[in-house]
Amino acid sequence: MASLENFRLVVFRAVAQQLSFRKAAEELYLTQPAVSLQIKALEEDLGVQLFDRTGSRIALTPAGNTLLRYAEQVNTLLVRAEQEVNALSGEHAGHLALGASTTIAQYVLPRLLSEFRREHPRVQPTLISGNTERIVSAVAQQQIALGFIEGPAHSREVKTEPFLVDELVLIVPAAHEWAERAAVPCVEITAIPLLMRERGSGSRHVVELALERQHIKRSALQIVMELDSTEAIKSAVEAGLGAGFVSRWALAKDARLGSSFRLVEIEGLRIRRDFLLAYAAVPGPQGLAQEFRRFLCARAGAHCADRHSGKS
Repeated sequence: MASLENFRLVVFRAVAQQLSFRKAAEELYLTQPAVSLQIKALEEDLGVQLFDRTGSRIALTPAGNTLLRYAEQVNTLLVRAEQEVNALSGEHAGHLALGASTTIAQYVLPRLLSEFRREHPRVQPTLISGNTERIVSAVAQQQIALGFIEGPAHSREVKTEPFLVDELVLIVPAAHEWAERAAVPCVEITAIPLLMRERGSGSRHVVELALERQHIKRSALQIVMELDSTEAIKSAVEAGLGAGFVSRWALAKDARLGSSFRLVEIEGLRIRRDFLLAYAAVPGPQGLAQEFRRFLCARAGAHCADRHSGKS
């Protein structure tokens, strides 16, 4: 579906967000000279320099920062206009920008997006992934309409509401001494090498809080490696590098469970959490974002309220 936004502004926003002509060209499926030509023409039209090209890096000039702020507002308004015009015909259509932390992006959203597109084939979702911290930042800056995160948002500009229940469980290599034990006392977790998600990950935050409630401080843990995804943790456990906490959703269809790694019950430790739907506090979900939110509440057994009852 063609964008209503001026093409030069599309190119400008891409370069401004990436701070790289090469990366912007890749994102837009253009050649780098074509991107440079569009920026040069825009600068000539405005009579100002938008980027400081000193050295090997580029940066926005004050004029560039001002234009970016308005360009993002224009894009938001045009997306909303397109969605509302399409809604008048009784058919939802247009671009839906989403972001999700890695576990949700890999194991939860694909099925939900597939179902949503069967109902609304003219909707074009895009999805970025990263840890909770990155997704919250993208929501706050309104780069995406909805975010899906695994931990608290820690931002007054973002509201959240639960949409799906998850549980984090401990897996160990199949040859591990705990593999055949029915249950392990929680205090013994300090005696084994642990694989943890990176700082800024919602999963890590939830695990550390749960262990603290069992009077186990982070400083007592033998963290041997930090990894940036659930798949990386599963592969490292499989290789015998340590034990790690992962989402039950990530194990649902994993053929390696039982042969390469095993689930271990930890006495007194039950790490349940809500996957959270995040959106900008102002103006809240609009258009397609609100429609997808309603869909999630119906399909995912969500705790979503009928009104915006999120917490900051």
